Amino acid sequence: MKYVPLTNAQITQWRAHLVTSEPLLGPLEQEVLELVWQRGTASVRDIHLAIGARLAYTTLMTTLDRLFKKGLLARHKDGRAFCYSPQATPEELARGLTRRALDGLLGRSLNGVEPLLACIVDAVTEHDRELLDDLDRLIREKRRALKDTAQ
Repeated sequence: MKYVPLTNAQITQWRAHLVTSEPLLGPLEQEVLELVWQRGTASVRDIHLAIGARLAYTTLMTTLDRLFKKGLLARHKDGRAFCYSPQATPEELARGLTRRALDGLLGRSLNGVEPLLACIVDAVTEHDRELLDDLDRLIREKRRALKDTAQ
């Protein structure tokens, strides 16, 4: 088999696939983020007390640090400890994850975006026919907004 080097476009597409196909948060990260959302601000100690003795303090410290490095939490020093607070609401995170997934799908479609859009419309219709009306309204609103900004 002859080796054929990848083009820059193929490499970029593969990297995008890798980024969008790996989960953003593991189960423990999700649980810890939920606790920080509930509290608004929390230290490792606060989270450790909330979760109980089932996890080591250092495990939670590492988890909070990972969430900070992923940009999901802000932190500031409070004495010798860090206090963490959310960078986004749960709704903002959900929108961001949805956008990330759609960007990955739209970028990888071999037959253009029409099959993907048709699949979305079918899924919306199967879930709730009224959602189709909502989708139509959102499209009309977006077209109006784009038209207004173009003028």
